[in-house]
Amino acid sequence: MDLNSRLFDRIRIKPTCDEPKTAVGASCETPGCENPGLYRAPKGRKAEGQYWRFCMDHVRAYNATYNYFDGMNDAAVQAFQKDAVIGHRPTWAMGVNPATRAAKADAPQAERDWAYVDPLGILRTEGVGGTARRAAPEPMRPRHSAKVLRALDVLGLEEGAESAAIKAQYKVLVKRFHPDANGGDRSFEERLRDIIRAHDTLRAAGLC
Repeated sequence: MDLNSRLFDRIRIKPTCDEPKTAVGASCETPGCENPGLYRAPKGRKAEGQYWRFCMDHVRAYNATYNYFDGMNDAAVQAFQKDAVIGHRPTWAMGVNPATRAAKADAPQAERDWAYVDPLGILRTEGVGGTARRAAPEPMRPRHSAKVLRALDVLGLEEGAESAAIKAQYKVLVKRFHPDANGGDRSFEERLRDIIRAHDTLRAAGLC
């Protein structure tokens, strides 16, 4: 690559955002200061998008005392910070937007003038005799805490294990790892303590 090529003389580099933008003829807006106003400083709340122009010394002094929330009480500051999460845009719960709900209420209900072929009955909502066909609800599965789930995992059981299965598994594991049952081998004492703690957790949860 020839760095002395005339092509390099024609390259124009766009200034970065960090470089100060010089306004032609603009001077520092601090009274009595005649230095160039090369640096912008925000005017503050209710004047978003508007800036003062200061020299380096005065922009530093301005930034040191700048407070966007000046004049706002604690409740107003907390409300502002909460709204800032959503960009200060209005939000509604699903189906509660009054404008959308009113538009749907005023919209005419279109009648279907077309037919469809559904040999498997996937799209059909009515069964024989015109009665609505609904799928049988799935039985509610008990939801356990993370502590209970860990205890079941220690015993090698699934989440839906019944009381009889828990008791039987506990007895099998105790017999396997207890020193009196394995010839006095104490290398599994920590494992045995985990099994006992897991059983106590399940018993406290009313599962066994």
